[in-house]
Amino acid sequence: MASARNNRRRRRGRGRLGPLFKLLCVLAVVVALTLGATVFFQVETVAVSGNNRYTEEKVVQASGIQLGDNLFHMNKNQVARQIRQQLPYIGEVTIRRSWPSTIVITVTEWDAVARVEAPPAGTVVTMPEGEGEASDSSVQEEVPKVATEDWLINVKGKLLEPAPADSTAILVSGITPIMPRAGTMLAVPPEEQVRYDALLALLDGLEERGMMQSVSAIRLSSTQVEMRYLDRFDVKMPLNSDFIYKLRALEAAVAEAEKSLGEQTAGTFDLTQEEYTAVYSPD
Repeated sequence: MASARNNRRRRRGRGRLGPLFKLLCVLAVVVALTLGATVFFQVETVAVSGNNRYTEEKVVQASGIQLGDNLFHMNKNQVARQIRQQLPYIGEVTIRRSWPSTIVITVTEWDAVARVEAPPAGTVVTMPEGEGEASDSSVQEEVPKVATEDWLINVKGKLLEPAPADSTAILVSGITPIMPRAGTMLAVPPEEQVRYDALLALLDGLEERGMMQSVSAIRLSSTQVEMRYLDRFDVKMPLNSDFIYKLRALEAAVAEAEKSLGEQTAGTFDLTQEEYTAVYSPD
């Protein structure tokens, strides 16, 4: 009888310890896998592709990745963000782990499509209270950080670098770049935001239509956009245009003018009139 009771107690003891034993086994496996990943899956090689402007070493340096880093612990989003911030011409960044010890970074570089002209020396802009730097009164505060040199931007309005003297990017005038810094988005005073939005829409339309290389200058005013096209035509469009439609109409109008007046004809296309798609005035 005593022996039977002892056997039952031993079985109950083992039954109570069973779940705990299983949990300890699972924890041991997790610890072993973690230690194994830390020891074995370390960065030994960083490969870079898609780069033209920046060297592979420059991209790796901007990524912050060090040889010996753990592949599992790497935050790919943070690495991509660091690359884009430090190297303004880089747009898309893809980071892939290649087992057991390689990181592959693939980048896509932006083109500088436009050169935003600096305003005349001494230009000062004002910002409403609550925008720009803090203000202690309701009086508009002067913000002196106006661009003193031309800046290159990509098609989305990202500032790339100060424009070199020999830049062939589209010259943009009529907006005032403020607080420019490479890697950030072009900023303008609030009263020029409509012009800025029109500029981005126009650049996007030019890229979509494959017309970017045919434009040498864009001038923005409070009501319209003036564009120099093919170095022979001045083109006027409303500031709030559907630019895809307007550019398509411009191409058709240019083809008709060249057919009628010769391929060297030059003049002005007015696309601001509601009753006419395009009105052409030869020089």
